[in-house]
Amino acid sequence: MNNLNQILIEGNLVRDPQFKHTPKGTAVCTFSVASNRYLKQDDDYEQEVSFFDITTWSQLAESCNEQLKKGRGVRIIGRLKQDRWQDPEGKTRARVHIIADHVVFKPVFKGKTSSPKKEASIQTGAF
Repeated sequence: MNNLNQILIEGNLVRDPQFKHTPKGTAVCTFSVASNRYLKQDDDYEQEVSFFDITTWSQLAESCNEQLKKGRGVRIIGRLKQDRWQDPEGKTRARVHIIADHVVFKPVFKGKTSSPKKEASIQTGAF
């Protein structure tokens, strides 16, 4: 039985996505998202920013590569994955990132006179 491992993140891309194919030809798209949180401190609000690395696979990766650019807003539903390895000095290293199952592309506004592009949603896998 699998344990529950699901995450929902909303934010903006901090740089353009990186797209490649594995040696077996599977598409992979990686990007980073900044998510803002505002905390009230006395009479002021303080901003807290967190950065998350996202990985998408196959058709979802191809769609993200086509649709996403730096600054674009996204909503990600996925799971956390931890990678562990030994560095050259023999120390154990680890990193946690998000494997996306579902990506919602937030509307893009082009000036004040035009209407936003329709919000699009792409998903893979089962929930």
